[in-house]
Amino acid sequence: MATDAASETEPAEYEAFLERVQRYTNVGNAAGVLGWDQEVMMPEGGTPARSQQLSALSAVSHELLTDEETADHLDALEDAELDDEQAAVIREVRREHDRATSVPTELVEEISRTTSEAHPKWKQAKEENDFSIFAPTLETLVELKREYAEHVDPDADPYAVLFAEYEPYLDLDTADRVLTRLKEELVPLIDDIADSEADLATDAFAGEFPEDEQESFVRDVLDELGYDWDRGRLDTAPHPFSSGTQFDARVTTRFNETDPLGALTSTIHEFGHATYTQGLPDEHYGTPLGQSRDLSVHESQSRFWENHVGRTKAFWELILPDMKAQFPQLEDVTVEDAYEAANQVYDDNLIRVEADELTYHMHIIIRYEVEQALISGDLAVEDVPEVWNDKYEEYLGIRPETDAEGCLQDIHWSHGSFGYFPTYSLGSVLAAQIDATMRDELDVDALVRDGEFDEIMTYLNENVHGHGSLYTTDDLIEEATGEAFTADYFVEYAEEKFGELYDV
Repeated sequence: MATDAASETEPAEYEAFLERVQRYTNVGNAAGVLGWDQEVMMPEGGTPARSQQLSALSAVSHELLTDEETADHLDALEDAELDDEQAAVIREVRREHDRATSVPTELVEEISRTTSEAHPKWKQAKEENDFSIFAPTLETLVELKREYAEHVDPDADPYAVLFAEYEPYLDLDTADRVLTRLKEELVPLIDDIADSEADLATDAFAGEFPEDEQESFVRDVLDELGYDWDRGRLDTAPHPFSSGTQFDARVTTRFNETDPLGALTSTIHEFGHATYTQGLPDEHYGTPLGQSRDLSVHESQSRFWENHVGRTKAFWELILPDMKAQFPQLEDVTVEDAYEAANQVYDDNLIRVEADELTYHMHIIIRYEVEQALISGDLAVEDVPEVWNDKYEEYLGIRPETDAEGCLQDIHWSHGSFGYFPTYSLGSVLAAQIDATMRDELDVDALVRDGEFDEIMTYLNENVHGHGSLYTTDDLIEEATGEAFTADYFVEYAEEKFGELYDV
């Protein structure tokens, strides 16, 4: 640890700087609550006012981050002797400041206003199964994000610039390398599984499961896992998500009365996001030290809980008796049946959020390729549905029949979130690496089987959550696992798990 000379020589400067950081962070957090409300609670007619509100908050936050006073503080402190935590705060704010100062406030406002207005357009297009309703807005967003990338770095690949919004320390080459590895390794495994004669209990959860009873059950599961209800809540949304701060980390899910596994895995996934957020240091709220380390790490936590806990045989040994009590029609389902049903590999699934662990990554690769082509200008917006459908046929052997189950299924583009999708696969890969490291120290399956999640949570808090953004992504991975980021553990995990299930 470096000396704390900054606290002796630059106390007023650093404290004034920190106050500004907290101010613009709080403005952004307020916008986050309004965004949550728009997707969960706001009446449909509220969009015109909400878009102006979010645009105004976006502009205020942008101005606080980019004005001369913030720049002066950064210049004064970058040459000061700082301890590791202070240096990390300067590093993170400098990165945000440099990107933000390159983008005109007017463009920031326009992007915020357009994304707010885009949500109801996307929702309407999906409900009416008509891409043409959303297409003009999508075209505007693509143009705005290209312009944004041009301002940030005119010499760089615009998609790489946008990817860095969500994962600034693992570059696009790393993402491309991981996705290529997954494509090379998983496609043959998926093909072998398709040819397998293994007879899994895929219909273990067939039947009708009322929404209110599913909600009661997933609330019990959140209790079992240790969700802090004093700092969170559960609601429904068309596209499940989690948002908030360590003091208010909310989750959403959705219910299908013929698919209780969908709601269960979705809720556990969002719990993983929320428990990371709730585990961030309270004392550093409002600064980078109290914020998560970008989306790949965030996704690693949701994928860890969803797949490396929620899809294990140990978890079903724990949870199946409670599920049978809630749904008596499951009385004949065994732990092995439940485990097989939860881990089946689908040969006909078109929906990313309903995908299994293996084909899921093909869904990500398709989006990655489509949005790269959109941003580069190699793909016209009007051609997205056809190209999307062609890729599904090529990579998964299935073809969407509607826009709603095709290119309108995800909400991300309505947020202007181009470059986001690769972090899902990066997070899955990192989850496997963290899981393998944890299992060297803890008997994870025994803890899960006994419902003893505190040790697992403590491990994650100490090795991931509690660091906030102290480390860059690559350094945090080294700190948490003892080695550099690698896809080896995920590939090994997938081959072992699904090879055993499908006898391949």
